[in-house]
Amino acid sequence: MTNRRVAMTALALIVATAGPAAAQDARTVLQAASTAIGAGNVKTIQYSGTGWNAAVGQSFSPAEDWPRFEMTRYTRTIDYDAKTSSEQITRRQGNYPPQGGGGTPIQGEQQQHFLVSGTSAWNMQGTTANPVPAAAELRQLDILLTPHGFIKAALAANPTAVSRTVGGRKATVVSFTALGKYKVNGTFNDQNLLELVQTWAPNPVLGDMLYETRYTEYKDFAGVKFPTVLHSHQGDVRLNQGHNFMEVRVSSVQPNATVAALAIPDNVRQASAPALRVESQKLADGTWLVAGGSHNSVALEFRDFVTVIEAPLNEERSLAVIAEVQKLVPNKPIRYLVNTHHHFDHSGGLRTYVAEGATIITHQGNREFYDQVVFHPSVRTMQADHLSLAPRAPAFETTSQKYVVSDGVRSLEVYTVQGLGHSQGMLIAYLPKEKMLVNADLYSPPAQGAQPPATPTAGSVVLNQNIQRLKLDVAQHVPIHGRVGTMEEFTKIVGAPRN
Repeated sequence: MTNRRVAMTALALIVATAGPAAAQDARTVLQAASTAIGAGNVKTIQYSGTGWNAAVGQSFSPAEDWPRFEMTRYTRTIDYDAKTSSEQITRRQGNYPPQGGGGTPIQGEQQQHFLVSGTSAWNMQGTTANPVPAAAELRQLDILLTPHGFIKAALAANPTAVSRTVGGRKATVVSFTALGKYKVNGTFNDQNLLELVQTWAPNPVLGDMLYETRYTEYKDFAGVKFPTVLHSHQGDVRLNQGHNFMEVRVSSVQPNATVAALAIPDNVRQASAPALRVESQKLADGTWLVAGGSHNSVALEFRDFVTVIEAPLNEERSLAVIAEVQKLVPNKPIRYLVNTHHHFDHSGGLRTYVAEGATIITHQGNREFYDQVVFHPSVRTMQADHLSLAPRAPAFETTSQKYVVSDGVRSLEVYTVQGLGHSQGMLIAYLPKEKMLVNADLYSPPAQGAQPPATPTAGSVVLNQNIQRLKLDVAQHVPIHGRVGTMEEFTKIVGAPRN
């Protein structure tokens, strides 16, 4: 990848210009940094600004950056002693291209409100608190990655420090372990200002995912220094430029702002990680919907093998689906896994199927990304999976137009969707005998009893256009999200096919 080579060249230049490293007393470095920005006197902080944020893992193509959204308002309030944070965002599509996933394109303005208090995390949607217990740890980590939070956490830990000269300037890297498992590095410049914090978080697709923020343009706010440009990355250095997560241009900072105690709603306090559920539904002979969560898979029995459509979310989900498939179709191996597109919530279980010996059917545009990143034999130190414990080379079958899986009796046709802004190289799967069409993210039938939408989504319109282009005779829609529906329902929403 061209951008990957550029990134590696830039890294080589930094290394080449860096002088020899020298051990430093970490606490002396941290005390000097604390004095420089007034960290010792800061108990709470509130900062506001504008900028953009992005949808991690939802790029239009594997070679592109995460899709961005304009933030017209950003406010974050942190109480360091209470270990609480409230992050409020107003965002819109703005002038950013409406390509990719993660809600792209946003219609009008969208409100986001992310909160954490100790081990409890939740999102506010209007006046409704939605528990997200799995997010609590990373949100606590985010508090420790702020300039004042880093200094406080490092001083309370067992920090180490190494100094070197980079480009003629002294830089000191202070390292410590946060929350018992995250190695955090902070780079201080020759003015004792924190310029960069880096750590890594486990990700099913990327493995040890880079998690960093760069702090620049410090200014004084009532005797406390704070950066006015915060630029964050979440991704992987092998993923060329595709890891820009957020940038905030800070316009207001209130050190030691009065912060009301963050009350944890009862449903949040009582919440635990949702139980993993797998529920299978027979759709036709040798055809099952494997559901029970936010994402579905489809299992297809052939004469001497099984094909599964979609490996979403993560290894835990994929192992549960594989176990269910083996109950439904005992004594037949899963030979193929059809991957509709590269978005992380739809490719997080690919490594699990490769570990089971399955061949991945995907669009040819995904092949380089999967080879160089997803199946790269690098060590996954944060969270090992079956493939990292017992490595094997992945096998691929790629397509740009049509691919057929057949045993001579039944067949599965896989087609590339044209004219889609959600994901380049999106695949749909069609069973001609059963007249079933499987899609991801393009169309989900309304919930039972719900009113159909007044206007069709862009994805459903594109799906309808491709059904007509390919002359598919569809009776049932089988979505990766939601319930199975009929073509009649689809036609009422999208419109009758043109002759």
